[in-house]
Amino acid sequence: MNALLGGLAGLLIGGAAAGVVVGLLPLDMFSFAPPIAIQGFLFLLFGYTGMAIGAARGERFSLSSLRAAWAEGGQKQNFKILDTSVIIDGRIADVCETGFLDGTLVVPQFVLRELQYIADSQDSLKRNRGRKGLDILQRIKKGPEVKVLISEADFPEIKDVDMKLIELAKQLGGKIITNDFNLNKVAELRGVQVLNINSLANSLKPVVLPGESMKVFILKEGKEANQGVGYLDDGTMVVVDNAKRHIGRNIEITVTSVLQTTAGKMFFGKSDTADEATPIDQRPRRTGA
Repeated sequence: MNALLGGLAGLLIGGAAAGVVVGLLPLDMFSFAPPIAIQGFLFLLFGYTGMAIGAARGERFSLSSLRAAWAEGGQKQNFKILDTSVIIDGRIADVCETGFLDGTLVVPQFVLRELQYIADSQDSLKRNRGRKGLDILQRIKKGPEVKVLISEADFPEIKDVDMKLIELAKQLGGKIITNDFNLNKVAELRGVQVLNINSLANSLKPVVLPGESMKVFILKEGKEANQGVGYLDDGTMVVVDNAKRHIGRNIEITVTSVLQTTAGKMFFGKSDTADEATPIDQRPRRTGA
């Protein structure tokens, strides 16, 4: 259908171009054929060329995308294209519900196919992830905050899904929303803007400086002797010295240092809770005489 419409548009454009050429070109200068024959040849040549180019281009465009691109009084939409990783992650639904995202979210058909493939996997973990992704899409689509467009555009000559996403983003002039580090880098190298949910989450984590106090729940033992490990509400790891005996409790700590890694921030601290002079298992024991 897209190829047919593209061919028709190309035929009309080619015919218009032929009309311009015929109007500007003095046809009586060609003595080898009558003017009517030359006109017919030019219309045939330009029309066929336009139709061939239009049909080829039509295969690569989605009619629904073109309609949406010039909706609302001819204003071009602000397209944001979702990849598989960010849909399965699920946080994109929360971001949409806050109203921070505007424009139109584009879900390519090839991404839907990939989600369906994962949801049909024999591996239970993959199957659950795929079904979660489909549920997230339903949640976003039902919400009033953003528009969702299912794009039929596909690129048969491109096999890699990431490269299909980049090509679609370039054609729509849109941005890619992803959690995929490699896709992020490749898209930026190809001039496509990327919105990374992980980068957004890291930027929203609380700013804590050494010397500040906070309350943290000590969940488990750390790698070093007597260390305890806890997590903030946003998932940030907190390593606390001399907190092993406080496992299972909320305690006050003082931050001693902050480590920035590629995965995010990690806090190190010491316990402010009273009675931490000597752990119970290290107190001297009385021995009989």
